[in-house]
Amino acid sequence: MTVVESLRPLPNLRVLVTAGGGGIGAAIARAFHEAGSRVHVCDVDRSALDRITQEIPGITSSMADASVPQDVDLVFDDIERSLGGLDVLVNNAGIAGPTGPIEDIDAASWTRTMDVNLNSQYYFARRAVPLLKQSRANPVLIAMGSVAGRLAYPFRTPYASTKWAIVGLAKSLAVELGSHGVRVNAILPGTVEGKRMDSVISARAAALGVSADEVRGEYLDKISLGRMVSAEDVAAMALFLCSPAARNVTGQAISVDGNVEYL
Repeated sequence: MTVVESLRPLPNLRVLVTAGGGGIGAAIARAFHEAGSRVHVCDVDRSALDRITQEIPGITSSMADASVPQDVDLVFDDIERSLGGLDVLVNNAGIAGPTGPIEDIDAASWTRTMDVNLNSQYYFARRAVPLLKQSRANPVLIAMGSVAGRLAYPFRTPYASTKWAIVGLAKSLAVELGSHGVRVNAILPGTVEGKRMDSVISARAAALGVSADEVRGEYLDKISLGRMVSAEDVAAMALFLCSPAARNVTGQAISVDGNVEYL
């Protein structure tokens, strides 16, 4: 295999993408499908699942709330039927969480953010790891973090707390699973263009009492390249991490962010 050939994931990888119905998850699911993988996605949004399975008939799916252990168990029942095992888990489920000063964040919003962003990573990892250990196809677990997992993020403390924790989880699992040949890395997207970022900007503008355009400009000013990244940029990194070229890349938190300098 040449260096160039090694940059492409092996064919027929069995891939699970959580929250794969839209946004970054859907971009990753499409990319793996185009690379010849067998892809299963789960999502809490039925309409999003319907869209991606209609767009790409080869992708299979499960309706699930990633923060509910019983739903996660049902996803793995579906995977057993549709894939018969697992080579790659992309732990992608997450929500933006509340925006505001810590004294104004209610306990229910804090807990919900922890449940979806962090606890879901545990629920899926604990079920996926036994299958990944059985894989002979360069098995990989990718934990989707955020640039907020390496920088302070005022007024977004629930979100930032989960993303810092995800980096610790990924690095710890890389050590724990290394002897089994399972690689674990975290991807830290920066400011990703799209509807979700538009909502974050609007919420932050409201919390600070300024215009959305002003907040958007502030985000861009903090990025060395002066531009947001796309979901496809993140998907490209996921493909690389699952390729033979990345066979010795594990325990890393890799930013795809144009170099966000501060938040």
